[in-house]
Amino acid sequence: MKAEIISIGTEILLGEIVDTNAPYLAGQLPLLGIDLHWITQVGDNQVRVVEALERAWGRSDLIITTGGLGPTEDDLTRESIAAMLGEEMKVDPDLEKWLRGLFTRLGYEMPERNLKQATLIPSARAIPNPRGSAPGWWIKRDDRILLAMPGPTGEMQRMWEREVRDELRRTISTAIIVSRTLKIFGLPEAKVDELVSPLLSSTNPTIGVYARPGGIELRLTAKASEQEEAEKMIVPLEAQIRSIIGDHIWGTDDETIEKVVGDLLQEKDLTLATMESCTGGRLADLLTDVPGSSRYFKGGLVAYSNEMKVAFGVAPELITRHGAVSSPVAEAMAVAAGRCLGTDIGIGITGVAGPEEIEGKPTGTVYIGITDGTRTRSTRTVFPQHRRRIKLYAAMGALSELRRLLLDTH
Repeated sequence: MKAEIISIGTEILLGEIVDTNAPYLAGQLPLLGIDLHWITQVGDNQVRVVEALERAWGRSDLIITTGGLGPTEDDLTRESIAAMLGEEMKVDPDLEKWLRGLFTRLGYEMPERNLKQATLIPSARAIPNPRGSAPGWWIKRDDRILLAMPGPTGEMQRMWEREVRDELRRTISTAIIVSRTLKIFGLPEAKVDELVSPLLSSTNPTIGVYARPGGIELRLTAKASEQEEAEKMIVPLEAQIRSIIGDHIWGTDDETIEKVVGDLLQEKDLTLATMESCTGGRLADLLTDVPGSSRYFKGGLVAYSNEMKVAFGVAPELITRHGAVSSPVAEAMAVAAGRCLGTDIGIGITGVAGPEEIEGKPTGTVYIGITDGTRTRSTRTVFPQHRRRIKLYAAMGALSELRRLLLDTH
């Protein structure tokens, strides 16, 4: 089955928003055994939207549109689909009743302009949207399926996951596809590709290597007639990869490294404090993204200036002798963080986020110190990225080092 995604909205073309819907759907379609051939972006112009739809209708079996289902004059997806198919839009009484009830529950009188969101064409049925006022359209005609979904990411993803995905799987009756994602930190993409290169020729399961903002991901994908069979096909391949990559693999699928580390801290009944310089609190931000993290994360200190490092307990002679961006200072920051906040483990991060070098050290140089009271150690890493990415990688690196420490704990 050939698929095409059409992202609709002038704000996408102007760069005012980033189209996150198409990449999300592009990752979902292969899991259903659907081949995505094209992604199109088009502005809020009915002539051009109809042209995009006609082109898709002529070459694709599945067309998915996102955006343009709002109530305003420039929301033209419904009108464009109706024009492309030569069908007339009419208000559906059940949809109108639901829509007016929605506004009543919100305590507002419904503007009549919103009534266009209660329309259907003969070939369409409504796809529920409990997160917004724009139902989607499901159209099946001429051996093709056209799905119109809203533009707001939360609405679109919920509609896909709860209303569309499983029914689409049943409708197309393709082979079952199962994927497993292995998440890696501390190795560049080229190195990961080199290490697993003897396995890349596998055709079922297949291996994909992807660079992500938080590291490298390996996606293992197997296709079979039954889900259990596909899952079994992945097991030996995953074992081979783990034997090659080792503990650089920190998690799988939807896991986050902050959650993985948090679970380990809770399991071992340990507490954590941080002192950050170049990252400016990015590590603390990641840690507190996990609900309930206050059980193990007691707080973070941001010591951006040397004066604050000294105020929190870093010996000034260490900074004078080794420089603020150094292994001894990172270790001293870790010790000071644990002492100040009374925790079992302390982490210190100091580095050069750029754009200029500091103390003769290039942009991206980061030192991470970590202590559990009996062992204190540090690592030096260079992340050749822009400022915001360096801060993220430094925080991720600290979590990776913490994970290693916790796994070494007996």
